[in-house]
Amino acid sequence: MATPKTPYDAVLHAARDVTRLDCALDAEMLGTALLGSVYAIAETDRNTAVREFVGGFLTVTSRRRTAAATTIRAVFAALVPDAEGTAKVRPGAQAPTWSGQLGRVHLTGTWAYGDVYGDQTSYLATFAYDDDAGGPEHALVALVDHNIGITKDVFVGSPAAPILEQVRQMCAGDELTWFRQEDPARMRAEVGRHLAITDELSELPGEGSLATDRALFGARLALLPDTDTDTTVDAGAAEPLSAAERTELVRRFLAGPEAARFGLDAVDGADQASLHFCLSLLLDHAATFPQADPMRWSPAVAGLFLLDWVHRRAVLDMDDAAMLPRVLRAWAGYAARQRALPERAATQTDEAIEEMVPEFARLYSTGERRSPATAAVAQLMADGIDPDDPVALNAWIEANRQRLTDEGF
Repeated sequence: MATPKTPYDAVLHAARDVTRLDCALDAEMLGTALLGSVYAIAETDRNTAVREFVGGFLTVTSRRRTAAATTIRAVFAALVPDAEGTAKVRPGAQAPTWSGQLGRVHLTGTWAYGDVYGDQTSYLATFAYDDDAGGPEHALVALVDHNIGITKDVFVGSPAAPILEQVRQMCAGDELTWFRQEDPARMRAEVGRHLAITDELSELPGEGSLATDRALFGARLALLPDTDTDTTVDAGAAEPLSAAERTELVRRFLAGPEAARFGLDAVDGADQASLHFCLSLLLDHAATFPQADPMRWSPAVAGLFLLDWVHRRAVLDMDDAAMLPRVLRAWAGYAARQRALPERAATQTDEAIEEMVPEFARLYSTGERRSPATAAVAQLMADGIDPDDPVALNAWIEANRQRLTDEGF
């Protein structure tokens, strides 16, 4: 066969055997895989790119009458029903017997599961076709990563029952995971909100079936009941702690056994400034998450803080750098107790932080992860300049103007 002239021709060629598939689900899986390539290469607004591609495909192929062409048109119309031209799509005379079941499914259950730290939540929904000719009951799984703030992966698989049972057994055998039935409206809201952010990423997560299963997953997600915006609280919003609330939280922490374990209850003199500066950094970092919670600490969150964020956002002196890991270990232990996490969860976080200390010290000494602004402030302080002295600050800026310009200031 000659090389396809357009992407639409390439899709028609790839779908040439669609009518030989056994059921509607197989056809929808083929269709979503084909659209996955469009989703993957789009630079922004990937969902819109897929919708526009389907609209263009339906326009260009409107006069194609082969069984494969009319069938894949019907598949795309079921997967992306809001694309232009879908209302005009009709099954061809040679359509497979299962073509009438494309997209005709009903929800059979929704569940959620995740880690006790709150790093990730997975949502699982099962669907069955209205007629057995459509194919087997199938499961949708979405992984929401709360540290990154995106739907990190989606997956569609069948049959549904073994998938659900595997998840149940996995969670039942691990005290660091939980499992529950979920409100389908909440699943739609949570996954959809994070998926919208994923759709805007310039680069997708490198593993999983996000691109290939995105279209079919989106079509099924849209069938879940929508949230009642009048009664549902936006789970993605969180009010920052007031100054009074931060002060009270720190007071309670310093009165607790975790602070005493690391000797923080006895810190006095000049070390008091470092202690409270380190505590302010922990609270500032927690506030950067969409669902800000100063009590949510895990090995992953500790790593983001200790090995990345603090180097980019804060200027530490030697006393601060010596104090920070100790404060973090105590705070993470306190947070685990406040959230009633299993002892193993608290221990894992503490051990992970202890293992990070050498790398934290190395990054502090090299300054390799400092942002340009942080590096400039660090240099200013190293030169003995008081940032609160405008005369000295202006003189330093003038003396270093060329270097600051070269570094992007």
